[in-house]
Amino acid sequence: MNVATRTTTRALRRLSFTFSTDGSHAACLAAAADSGWYVESWRLPADGTPADPIPLPLSGNRSESLRSQLVSLADGSVLACRHDGDRHDLTHLSYGENGAVEQQLASLRLPGLRLLPLPVPPGAGPRTPVALALGTDARPATTAWLIRTDGSEPERIAELPGLHGGGTWLDHAGALLALDRVNAGLVRSVVLDLRSGTTTPLLEIGERSNDRLVLFDPDSRFAMVRSDAPGTDRLGWGFLGGGEPLRFPECLHASGMFLRPIALRRAADGPRVAVQIDHGAGSALALWRPAFGRLDPLPVPPGRLGAVGHWDEAGLRIPYSSPDHPTALATLDVDALLANGPLPATTGAIPLPLQLAPLGSGLPGPWRETVPPWQPGRPVTPRTEPDGWRLDGSTRPGDGGRWQPAQSLELAGPAGPLEALVYGGDAWLSSPHLVLALHGGPADAWRLEFDPALQRMAADGLAVVAPNQRGSTGYGVAHAMAIRGAWGGPDLDDVLYLLEGVAGQRAALGLEPPALFGVSYGAFLALLAAAHAPAEQVARCAVVAPFLSGARLLAEAAPPVRALTTRLGGGEPVMDARGPRDVLQVAHRLSAPLLIVHGSRDEAVPVSQSRALRHELLRIGRVEGADFRYVEAAGSGHEVLAEEGAAVLHELLAGFLRTGRPG
Repeated sequence: MNVATRTTTRALRRLSFTFSTDGSHAACLAAAADSGWYVESWRLPADGTPADPIPLPLSGNRSESLRSQLVSLADGSVLACRHDGDRHDLTHLSYGENGAVEQQLASLRLPGLRLLPLPVPPGAGPRTPVALALGTDARPATTAWLIRTDGSEPERIAELPGLHGGGTWLDHAGALLALDRVNAGLVRSVVLDLRSGTTTPLLEIGERSNDRLVLFDPDSRFAMVRSDAPGTDRLGWGFLGGGEPLRFPECLHASGMFLRPIALRRAADGPRVAVQIDHGAGSALALWRPAFGRLDPLPVPPGRLGAVGHWDEAGLRIPYSSPDHPTALATLDVDALLANGPLPATTGAIPLPLQLAPLGSGLPGPWRETVPPWQPGRPVTPRTEPDGWRLDGSTRPGDGGRWQPAQSLELAGPAGPLEALVYGGDAWLSSPHLVLALHGGPADAWRLEFDPALQRMAADGLAVVAPNQRGSTGYGVAHAMAIRGAWGGPDLDDVLYLLEGVAGQRAALGLEPPALFGVSYGAFLALLAAAHAPAEQVARCAVVAPFLSGARLLAEAAPPVRALTTRLGGGEPVMDARGPRDVLQVAHRLSAPLLIVHGSRDEAVPVSQSRALRHELLRIGRVEGADFRYVEAAGSGHEVLAEEGAAVLHELLAGFLRTGRPG
């Protein structure tokens, strides 16, 4: 790898982490502030010294696809699967003097394909398979291939009736694999024998239960499962083949939270399992030890964990991000963290009415620290990392300073409290400029993690309030499903309620009303809010990749997006006094300065949606360059704010949201 390339590549975004089966390396997709995506390989020293990320950029200034799937291999090379419709190209990436050395292995054509790393014994030769490819089609059926890196064609070993997900190895040799089979509306774990290409049942806990194997230790046969046999979907444990029934302890079930086992390690006191706990915007970590019968919280810094990990003598390694720490790899000494003791006990969250929101330093009396140890918290002061925690590879700003921090606040909403990420310190409400930011999805949420677009706004002096209104995930089924069949219904109520409260408080201080910002579904919601709110409540509105209505999206989008829209009831009309949730039909009510950004090759929301809005604005007499600005990013897709050239758009958005000048 060229030294100049390594020293100038400073990743701000990382995703899709994967670990080699022996834990010696990891791989991810990475991007610098204004570059395309590339593969990054991490060397994970066995002695626990800091992990070392090495970029593998493609030649010819090409970018890796955001949808590429990676398998990290024990020699530091990476197997990549690049998806383009029903074509899936398998490529082997290894180190070269000036970037990645690419070896094209094969192409497979079918609707879906995913890779699972194979356990590779030490000293294995070049003919040893390194991954298993599982392909699905519309029959439904699943085909399995063995993938090698010696240039040979994939070896087809099985064709299984039905759709199969998951994937947990039951032995060290890579011969027996547990898969989740979907059949007759049930999910059951089966065992695929790669030697014979046959499957046999593994988990059938209840007569009509959905049962999955999520973690397994081949040596002790300790297993963790997820099943709804106890009445609700929850985690259980046991020893497969030991004759004892599986157990589903109460401490592994927390209402409104999702518990995810991510890594296992055997110790003198029995199996130890690292459990990620997701709730709302944040996530936390706990240790499950069956011998103790309890879940012990580990005092890790507030943020978002990566849902994958590897645990060996060097420590527990897991991806981590927070608003002021770009995603990197954390290394944890679990025993040292346990020795720190649990986090201080706290009271439950108290919703903060906007009229009591802090206008200066300090917090008002009704506010309390939000959460018990394993719920998301919020950084209030510069954090000190606990003993036993180290973060490797998190990029600092180019000026050597610090990224803008954010806190997680709970604001009162029209139907209950709403969690929001807030940039701007304690005096966010009295900031000269404030942005109400709406996430995409709708089945998504703002997370307590690094976001380059929001960082750029905060660095430009903008306070940002990013709420997880109804329809957001992470707050239980009722919150997420509140907008099923009602896009622009309860979620629009929440946004308008927050707009009214924030704008009213700011008007009393002589400050301008908030600006609106939204991406994809959030852009649709922002346009509706700008049209329905009184003019004095919205200073300006910037939208990225908006669609105009659920019905219009159904008419123009690709099949996967149409399927998602139909499943969530996006095409069903909302019948109330506000009228149709169609941006074109309320475009005449958009009076605030408007910025529209859309990628010309958006594969999720067709650019024709934004073009239609532009044409309608021109038709009703709005002046482009004065009343609104339309920016079409040539060659960009739906993730236009995360692709090459994104930094220019971040700057454009921040400048517009601060000044309101569309030209």
